[in-house]
Amino acid sequence: MRTGRATQKDVARLAGVSQASVSMVMSGGGSPAISSETWERITKAAAELGYTPNRFAQALKTNRTMTIACVVPDITNPFYPALMRGIQSVAENLSYDVIAVSTDGSAERERHFLDWSRQGRVDGVIGVFFTLRAGDFKPLLDAGVPVVRIESSKKRGGDIAIDDIFVDSYAAAFSVTQFLIGRGHRRIAMVAGRGGPQGVRVEGYRTALTEAGGTPYILVDEEFSETGGARAAEAVLASGYAPTAIFAANDLMAIGVMQALRDRGIAIPGDIAVAGFDDISAARLVTPSLTTVAQFQGDMGEKAAQILMERLRGASPGAGTALEMPYSLIERGST
Repeated sequence: MRTGRATQKDVARLAGVSQASVSMVMSGGGSPAISSETWERITKAAAELGYTPNRFAQALKTNRTMTIACVVPDITNPFYPALMRGIQSVAENLSYDVIAVSTDGSAERERHFLDWSRQGRVDGVIGVFFTLRAGDFKPLLDAGVPVVRIESSKKRGGDIAIDDIFVDSYAAAFSVTQFLIGRGHRRIAMVAGRGGPQGVRVEGYRTALTEAGGTPYILVDEEFSETGGARAAEAVLASGYAPTAIFAANDLMAIGVMQALRDRGIAIPGDIAVAGFDDISAARLVTPSLTTVAQFQGDMGEKAAQILMERLRGASPGAGTALEMPYSLIERGST
């Protein structure tokens, strides 16, 4: 029976690899020659033995923090915890910690966290950015900090080595609108928050409704929140548009819409149907349950972390990549 603290030599013996391989994996540097399978075998052996590297000593030796940042617009929005859980599940298996930061969708705060990351605080960044463009990340990339963005519109990759994961929100919003049209609705209003993904979702709605001969009515509030949704619903009802359905650009706004309708004694879906976007956990719990678009945030987070880790271990040098993730229309009682 072995006593004392486990060493890298012990980990190497259990994993069936060289001590040099263990050292590279535990330092977070890795190597393209070390496969993902070998990396996972080493981290599993380290966990079994209770091997804990000295992070402070490693940081001095390798200039690695073994930490990545997850940057989101609103940490209180239930969409993002599932995304972060997916990121964390991959990162922790590869001995990385995850720091979550919230920007409120502010250009100033997004740039602040970019500068903060460039100062050597983290080894990589995964984020949802409402205001920054690809060129804004070049100083971070030049500092050796890879970036994976979670996007809401189609991307194609490019010369700048940013990796994008996206759901085609335009196509998803088009599908929701077509679904409502198929249920007999022609007076479909849309409510959205300012900034972020609302632009492509509104365009998907607008195109589908116009093609069906309907007249779009779009109400944009300052907030992607329940409060914003309620305010927007009140404005729609006061406008004279008289919708038979309201499509909200995210589930929080949709829940706010439903509350405003209930407060006025308007039956859902009998008088006005309601649909949302994101499939947060509350979408299944409200009454009636909410028709919405599932984006599979956990899977998205896992994939983003895997791509970032490939960059960190040097296995995917070169230009930026773009990966489309699936979505699914979930029909429930609100329509």
